[in-house]
Amino acid sequence: MWQTIALLRQLRHNSYDLAIDACNGSQSGRLLLGIVKARFKLGFPDIRANAGSLWHSLSWPDHLARRSVFLLRTAYAGKVDRPYETLNLRLSDDERQQAGKALTAVLGGTQQAAAGRPVIGIFANATGAKRYGETWWKEFVDALQAAQPNLLIVDVIAEHGQTQLGGDFASYYTRDLRRLASMIANMDGFISADCGVMHLAVASGTPTIGLFSVTSSSKYSPYGRSNTAIDTGSMSAAQVAGKVSAWLTGTLPAERQTSLPLSTRSQ
Repeated sequence: MWQTIALLRQLRHNSYDLAIDACNGSQSGRLLLGIVKARFKLGFPDIRANAGSLWHSLSWPDHLARRSVFLLRTAYAGKVDRPYETLNLRLSDDERQQAGKALTAVLGGTQQAAAGRPVIGIFANATGAKRYGETWWKEFVDALQAAQPNLLIVDVIAEHGQTQLGGDFASYYTRDLRRLASMIANMDGFISADCGVMHLAVASGTPTIGLFSVTSSSKYSPYGRSNTAIDTGSMSAAQVAGKVSAWLTGTLPAERQTSLPLSTRSQ
């Protein structure tokens, strides 16, 4: 409760040029949009309070990340058919280079990095029912390594500071989001449960696959480029690992493909 009160005070204290509520039907989102001080405000109309709005006839994007852009484009210029850009943090060369050195250190120095093996990050944490257990992740990682034994896995540790992959892999921890994104930007691929770090990985530019167990992948999946999602509800961890392995085979840069086993490359 106190965190919510602090957030409301912060929103009231700041002034914004533009505020957007992208959640159609969210009462809390509508409340926050109402109390924030902004020169311009955008949100989806309430069909009960404004049944005659022409906005109701528009085809809204299903993916939540595209809705803010849709609202802004429609309000500013009417219907716009341009493709939606993917998320992009626009990391600087210096940020990437510093994180690259840190990744080399995490992997044990230059010897492993020079081997040309694909480096894959895994973020195993999520909130509530979106979170997979440690037993699930152990089965997943074992199956993934069996399919692609040359992968170098980096365990990206959540804010609570505890590994969920058993402590058997190189690990990285930071609370600095840009530093984390820069680290992910130096990896060849990223595997994540459905959470904010998944979208941060997308914004870093690294190919990302999200694992969805309860929420809608059509609304919240990583999108753009070669990013994708797997709905894991009816699948075992080993089956999910098989799909992730196939995705990696089709996604890793060509120069990294030569380091994969021939049996994997032929799938």
